[in-house]
Amino acid sequence: MSTDILPIAGPATHLPQPPGGRWTVADYERLPDDGQRYELINGDLRMAPAPTPDHQNASGLIFYYLMQHIQLAGHGRVFSAPIDVELGPTTVVQPDLIVILRGGAATITTQRIVGPPDLVVEVVSPGTASYDRREKRDLYAAAGVREYWIADPGYRVVELLTLAGSLYRAEHVYRGQAIIPSTVIPAWNVPTERLFG
Repeated sequence: MSTDILPIAGPATHLPQPPGGRWTVADYERLPDDGQRYELINGDLRMAPAPTPDHQNASGLIFYYLMQHIQLAGHGRVFSAPIDVELGPTTVVQPDLIVILRGGAATITTQRIVGPPDLVVEVVSPGTASYDRREKRDLYAAAGVREYWIADPGYRVVELLTLAGSLYRAEHVYRGQAIIPSTVIPAWNVPTERLFG
């Protein structure tokens, strides 16, 4: 493939459909370990391209700061992809970063996280940007994820979405020295530019 043509997140058409044509969590669990990153969105199996170096850099830095403010401070747990989050009988996603606060709605099991995390962070790449901003945004809101950050390493910005009922309200887009006014993370004080190195 030319380096000028990038893969995008989309249907996993190379695998045979399960009986009935809709995927379930049980079907998802039987997928081969073929090195691909799959997600199950309302019964449709999706595949995402491998992350870019900029994506991985931002994901690692955000994880580092979330660990300091959440897990090491005793407020909850922080996880990074790949880890399954089951949001329903036909939905399993692998967000880039997940925060689960003590007393939150999600349960940590031996296999996966079940239920909505308190915060999900997706680091967009050219091949996942529309998927993260549309389908996953709507999915996380419907599941009850309280806060959703969309981090864009290309523009070095983070968009903050907060749950209002069953929909997200876009707060602002943060960059440079601006500090994201999280309602989930106690005393978050990290200038946005530090999340991108």
